[in-house]
Amino acid sequence: MKMAANNRDNFSKKEITQAIKNKLGLPISLSTNIIDQTIKVIIESLKKDKIFKIKNFGTFYLREKKSRIGRNPRNLQTYEIKARKAITFKNSKYFKIKLNKYEK
Repeated sequence: MKMAANNRDNFSKKEITQAIKNKLGLPISLSTNIIDQTIKVIIESLKKDKIFKIKNFGTFYLREKKSRIGRNPRNLQTYEIKARKAITFKNSKYFKIKLNKYEK
């Protein structure tokens, strides 16, 4: 997949959909549906099991973050950051090896 045209490090869903269309020749609507359903499956699994593993790719984890006190660095005003859920990702060894292989 090419780097985004504006040299940023992340991709929009539209750019990923376009890349799937270009690589596989699928219609945009089907490519969009693939992305949407993949995200839906990951979220549902995380809500249920708090972990979602894709073999040879990596593992998504659902973390429960506690509420805490935060501080605005501009005006030093303190405020409460509410408890929330966060998703973390740990890549597999296979994925890491493949990634490093392509950099050489």
